[in-house]
Amino acid sequence: MIRTHLALLAAVLVSAFYLVHLQYESRTVYTDMDKARAAARKLETERDTLEVQKRAQTAALRVQGIARGELGMRESSPAVTQYVTIRNGVVSLSTPVADLKASAPGGSR
Repeated sequence: MIRTHLALLAAVLVSAFYLVHLQYESRTVYTDMDKARAAARKLETERDTLEVQKRAQTAALRVQGIARGELGMRESSPAVTQYVTIRNGVVSLSTPVADLKASAPGGSR
């Protein structure tokens, strides 16, 4: 009878320790999952911030300001337009006659 009681007591203790171990593992996994969710929220916020910054960097007025100020670019006009034509393998640059008249001093505009 005592052996049966000791065997049952050992079985209860083993199952109790196993249950404590499972609860500890469950809490550890839950904590890791919560940390992963927090990291995902942080990354999502950072991505949204970067998207806003990207839109600000590619705004048309900003790009135009950099093109004019830093790169010295200007808008195209007929006075500075040159056309490239290829005829029979010969490349030639030309400015349309109408554009030359309009850009000449005293020309009609």
